[in-house]
Amino acid sequence: MISKIGQVMVYVRDQDAAATFWTEKMGFTVLQDQDNDGMRWIEIAPRGDAETSIVLHDKNLLEQMDTGLSLEAPSLLFYADHFEQMHSELAEKGVTVGDIIDMPTGRTFNFADTEDNYFAVLETR
Repeated sequence: MISKIGQVMVYVRDQDAAATFWTEKMGFTVLQDQDNDGMRWIEIAPRGDAETSIVLHDKNLLEQMDTGLSLEAPSLLFYADHFEQMHSELAEKGVTVGDIIDMPTGRTFNFADTEDNYFAVLETR
């Protein structure tokens, strides 16, 4: 049985720009940056004891390999305390952020990375 999500794969056109976005704008850290026979992946995670990481894969290379994978961005939902502060700080950093809205599950907003992939943030208390 599956016990937890280990990694989420995000397929991007520019791995360096994506890594810069996630580290400089979102405060993530790079866990590893590896190149195995021309296939590079960058593993990032929130600072601290994150149980799940994101791996940035080269979408261009995977298209050439014709792996049959869907290379569209996954839908990621992040949990955040200091919710309003995070929303404000992302906007100050020039990140595209949506309005804070009330959902049945709580307050949420979305943000976009440098390739216009949208991700959601849910307030935790």
